[in-house]
Amino acid sequence: MPDAVYVHDAFARIADRYVLTNHVLSCGMDIIWRKIVTARIRKWKPERLLDVASGTGDLALEIQDQCPQCEVIASDFCAEMLAHAASRGIAKTIVADALKLPFKDQEFDVVTVAFGLRNMADYPAALREMNRVLKPGGRLVILDFSLPEGIMRGPYRWYLHNILPHMAGFLTGQKDAYEYLGGSIEQFPSGKGMTDLLETCGFGKTAATPITFGVVTIYEGTR
Repeated sequence: MPDAVYVHDAFARIADRYVLTNHVLSCGMDIIWRKIVTARIRKWKPERLLDVASGTGDLALEIQDQCPQCEVIASDFCAEMLAHAASRGIAKTIVADALKLPFKDQEFDVVTVAFGLRNMADYPAALREMNRVLKPGGRLVILDFSLPEGIMRGPYRWYLHNILPHMAGFLTGQKDAYEYLGGSIEQFPSGKGMTDLLETCGFGKTAATPITFGVVTIYEGTR
């Protein structure tokens, strides 16, 4: 699993250009992916939601805009990233380690984490913390990269390891901050591997929904 100190320092260095870089590297698809997630959440009409590893607040902002009845709290362990989230309009932010969330048991209707769980030092510990702060019947939604199946798999892996780090380095001036990305996606549990992990961490009604040819996957679980 990723080294927490390295991940923190890497995100701190790219915070200023993180949003633009994501849009360019995904050809704008990251905006659509977050809208898909938010559309699901809006149907549940949550009153209180925690966005873990919120970074610059892209998902939290979308949910805050589309679910005005919901109190959205954005948390991240990188203060530099979270400062950008606050400056972009996130009403409530808190610097916090996902492995030790500073909230009481059963506080939230929904917990989200977009492209963040993969960077955490201990996936099961983080998932158990998210389970702890969810109300009974509350839902966890994870949005993260995965590897496509079939004909798309080879070209996508080549892009991950050969093109993406160079493009990201050009945009941010911090190529090394993205060199680990391909490996982290390769090693991250996906599909049944992730739903099995969710179940061992206390979640039921788990589901995995690949989108954009399986480049990303939406995972859901219920406490």
